[in-house]
Amino acid sequence: MAFTTAPHPETWLKVTPAGLFCEPGGFFIDPLRAVDRAVISHGHSDHARPGHSAVLATPETLAIMTARLGEGRAGATQQALRYGEVLAINGVKLWLRPAGHVLGSAQIALEWQGSRVVVSGDYKRRADPSCAAFEVERCDVFITEATFALPVFRHPDAMGEIARLLRSAALFPERTHVIGCYALGKCQRLIRMLRAAGYDQPIHLHGAQQGLCAVYEALGVALGPLLPATVARKDALKGAIVLAPPSAIADRWARRLAEPVVANASGWMGVRQRARQGGVELPLVISDHADWDELLATCAETGAGEVWVTHGREDALIHALGLQGIRGRALNLIGRGEEDEEASA
Repeated sequence: MAFTTAPHPETWLKVTPAGLFCEPGGFFIDPLRAVDRAVISHGHSDHARPGHSAVLATPETLAIMTARLGEGRAGATQQALRYGEVLAINGVKLWLRPAGHVLGSAQIALEWQGSRVVVSGDYKRRADPSCAAFEVERCDVFITEATFALPVFRHPDAMGEIARLLRSAALFPERTHVIGCYALGKCQRLIRMLRAAGYDQPIHLHGAQQGLCAVYEALGVALGPLLPATVARKDALKGAIVLAPPSAIADRWARRLAEPVVANASGWMGVRQRARQGGVELPLVISDHADWDELLATCAETGAGEVWVTHGREDALIHALGLQGIRGRALNLIGRGEEDEEASA
């Protein structure tokens, strides 16, 4: 778009020390510090921080924020906006589209005086039975993440990785398979994929995983039989699948398991050196972010003439977009991606 009549988004969307600010609307998007008015894309803590006066997000994100941050800390006032509902804020039209990252995750679409911007938040394009699938929204400027924006990152089929896990569990029936996975999103996605693959046995959870699984179930995401792993006897965990935070599989907690097969589910497990450094015997390349090809395809599908990159491997993506005739720009938002990038990817 040439922006011959509509104002260019850089005139009304500003990068500030508190984060990305919509000037005419008077609100921040995923602000980095407490602000008066915040629109939140999803519940991971590098995007959903405490202390805002007013928070707007999907109902699911508000529930997740309240569970993680506590009553009153996830916005003194909260406003739920469902996917596709349009809200006018000081002349700025705002609506949310599914981002496919975790339950409730949203792209934030803004339109002001004929100029349209979509802020992706974190997103993935693969099927995920625990959340709504990504939907493309056409726009003039697309603001994208770039977590896996290098050509080396081309993620395999996630159900194929689940099949590898189940083959290993069948091969070593006396051993406990303990899988490092982030508590919000990755844990519930793994459970749903295991169920889809026919695994109907109880799945054991580290205590850190239990609270958010209860939130997902309360929001209508059925997870099947779950049991606490922290109080189970060692012999009761023989042949079991245990989900735990990545930090837990490396500490003394995992040693109490029955000859554990240590696995980790992350897009970073495609880098063998990372798996070796973490002592991971069974790396599972299951990512909740778009890979290289999906990032490029998504940017093209939006029809955006410009793409702004918020965090990750900006240089490679901007260069590749330029070869497609799309202008790229790094936003350099400080503090984005702080939440254990390797664990939640």
